[in-house]
Amino acid sequence: MFKALLIALRWLDRNAERVMILIAYSVMALIIVYAVFERFVFKTQIPWSSSIPIYLFLWVTWVGCSHNVRKRTHLVFNDLRLRMAYGAQFACLILDALLWWGFGAVVLHFTIEQVLLVEMNFAIVQGTDDVMQWWFYLATPVAWALLMLRVLQNLWDDVQRFRKREPFLVDIQAIGQA
Repeated sequence: MFKALLIALRWLDRNAERVMILIAYSVMALIIVYAVFERFVFKTQIPWSSSIPIYLFLWVTWVGCSHNVRKRTHLVFNDLRLRMAYGAQFACLILDALLWWGFGAVVLHFTIEQVLLVEMNFAIVQGTDDVMQWWFYLATPVAWALLMLRVLQNLWDDVQRFRKREPFLVDIQAIGQA
């Protein structure tokens, strides 16, 4: 039982963002394709077909941000860091983690406040009768909480590399030339 739980958690750790992005993007694409088909073939339009995809894009964007942080494929300027001493590289990685967490705390505070405000006002998605806006606004705090977890995972990996004296940063251009 415990082993199955660990396997499930490892799978979730590797695939959580990808699954969320795939679901949101697929639903978004299906709505858009169907709406275009309905508009040109039946000369009608679903009232919510232009608003739901925009809200789903929030999930794709913010969860994608978390995924890129975990994979370290976000925008980063490594040229200077690659030339720094090993200890200075480690200090910069710790500073990165602290900055991500500081910014994440601000984002979480204000977006949770926004989600609660929209939820308390019973705001519904334009063109629908019962689809709540807060379901989509929840994307930002959920993804940022996941992002902050990913930052901790990266920091843990960095500490392990530091203890083993393994390199931290990979020169992307060198990989492309290999």
